[in-house]
Amino acid sequence: MRYRLLALVLAVLLPVSLFVGVYVGGHPRLLPGFLRDAFVGDTQAQVYDEALGRISADYYRRVSKNGLLDKSLAAAVASLKDPFSRYVDPKSYGDFQDSTNGNFEGVGLNVAEVPQGLKILTVFDGGPAKRAGLRPGDVIVAVNGSSLKGKPSEASTSRIKGPAGTSVRLTVERGGKRRDARLRRARVEVPVSTHRLLTVSDFKIGYVSLTQFTAGAHGEVLHNVRDLLKRGAKGIVFDLRHNGGGLLQEGVLVASVFIGDGEIVSTHGRNRATHRYNASGDAIDAKIPVAVLVDGGTASASEIVTGALQDYKRATVVGVRTYGKGVFQEIEDLPNGGALDLTVGEYFTPKGRNLGPKNGKRGLTPDVPAADDPKTSADEALKKALQVVAAKL
Repeated sequence: MRYRLLALVLAVLLPVSLFVGVYVGGHPRLLPGFLRDAFVGDTQAQVYDEALGRISADYYRRVSKNGLLDKSLAAAVASLKDPFSRYVDPKSYGDFQDSTNGNFEGVGLNVAEVPQGLKILTVFDGGPAKRAGLRPGDVIVAVNGSSLKGKPSEASTSRIKGPAGTSVRLTVERGGKRRDARLRRARVEVPVSTHRLLTVSDFKIGYVSLTQFTAGAHGEVLHNVRDLLKRGAKGIVFDLRHNGGGLLQEGVLVASVFIGDGEIVSTHGRNRATHRYNASGDAIDAKIPVAVLVDGGTASASEIVTGALQDYKRATVVGVRTYGKGVFQEIEDLPNGGALDLTVGEYFTPKGRNLGPKNGKRGLTPDVPAADDPKTSADEALKKALQVVAAKL
């Protein structure tokens, strides 16, 4: 009889306890202090979650808890005052993943931030911008009538991108004159590397450009370099101007196209052990002369490649001082579908150089200074790089 009574009491109390536990778990402020600590713990995460819940529930106007989460995470990362770290919300994360794979929905442009807006660096074949007659050197000063003057490039480019099939109106300035161009966005596959054969002083020299270190970039570079050598090129000019970087591993593999053996880069962070990345082999003949073209937009993975080539004296660096990033980021997925693009450490060239501003001179100093004259249509820096390679032949 006693055991039956005990079983009956447990049968009643267990569901009640479960309900209470679930309810107070979602409303910890209703518990007395000593019980709240015992049941849910007095942690910062619980304070944060409860604060978001109260705002969402009690604010006099309806607000989205997910929206609050996005804004608060963005503000937390912004408080680091690190220009390279950011929170990527769930919607933007998909676009970010597409861009690292060399695909996106937009108009087919590679651009750089200028005071008036966005200067067009490359117009990709087959894209909406090419069909609309846009050209490198044009400056996009407005999108859908909204000025881009003084706006950061990320905010400006996000206005241009959009779902395939939708339209966007770009105001473009060329030679002091402005015109509007209406483009229909499309799915664009970006050719991250281009190549062509040039002749200087009766020598055939291969020109290879790389716009970003997306997945598979090293394969394109290797194919293009080998194709040019097969067609008779005696030297290579490798153009990394306006290349802001991308995937670290792709940088190591691209450097391995020219460097057959040895360390390419090392990385170290507060919570990251030192890691050394070595050349993967399968490099072209070390006797083939190489020049690397760089500018102030050459950053991150581009500087890793350039720094390794310079340290090993495998290439002559031509251009102007590079950006000088010196740190690397990792993408850390979050449970809400977003991600943190977070600076987690510094990188060092084979000779131990870090290119960030805290270590003296920022960026890489070119071996041969060369700058383009914006008033001319000629590419003076490329001409100098070709001359450097030809002189070695």
